Amino acid sequence: MALVHSFEKNGNILFKYRGQIPVILFLMSIPTVYFTDYKLFDSNQTLDLNLFITCILFSFSGQVIRAIAIGTSSKHTSGRNTKEQVADALNTKGIYSTVRHPLYLGNYFMWIGIVMFTYNIWFVLVVSLLFWLFYERIMFAEERFLERKFGQDYVDWSMKVPPFWPSRKNHIKTEIPFSMKTILRREYSGMTATIIGFVFVSFLRDWFTTGQPHFKLVYGIVLASGLLISLVLRTLKHNTKVLFEADRS
Repeated sequence: MALVHSFEKNGNILFKYRGQIPVILFLMSIPTVYFTDYKLFDSNQTLDLNLFITCILFSFSGQVIRAIAIGTSSKHTSGRNTKEQVADALNTKGIYSTVRHPLYLGNYFMWIGIVMFTYNIWFVLVVSLLFWLFYERIMFAEERFLERKFGQDYVDWSMKVPPFWPSRKNHIKTEIPFSMKTILRREYSGMTATIIGFVFVSFLRDWFTTGQPHFKLVYGIVLASGLLISLVLRTLKHNTKVLFEADRS
């Protein structure tokens, strides 16, 4: 099999299972936290707080990037398909005029914030490398699909827009207004998963540094709040039309 076909085949397979990445990161974080020395951070609360805020900001930035991409996309270009590549129109304006894969860029920042919270630089580097190897193939498969479907229009757009790191050199304002309803309808699960990720790493750090598992009250409050919001939004999405919008996926 030619390398180009192998990359595309692997990319399509990885595309189907990209939703499993959080589970993999959770499992990888257990030995990472166990073997990381936190004495410096435990003795310097200011450093610990500053690093924690930095990690939160990274994850929040990822959520913002995803929100901009999803909140300004029409129904025909931003489906949450998991089984195969689907696109009825080509996104070329707004954030898509600055970067070809804003959702994956958002994913990286969202999850790397949690990875950084382990305070293990080697884990950050390894996850970044694995993330790139994983998503490089997915992006390759997606772009092959889009090029076959949209032809020269796709080629012309892709020649001007970088694949992963944004550039505003050729920015074109989108006519589609930002929709908060779309964000609430589609992103509540990712937000909840991010909250669970931070609580999980914090719980592991407390456990491995003290030798005993401690489920703090703040963990329960944060988790309960996140899960409650997620449950409410899921109920509104599936049982009402409060979050419904025409021409939005």
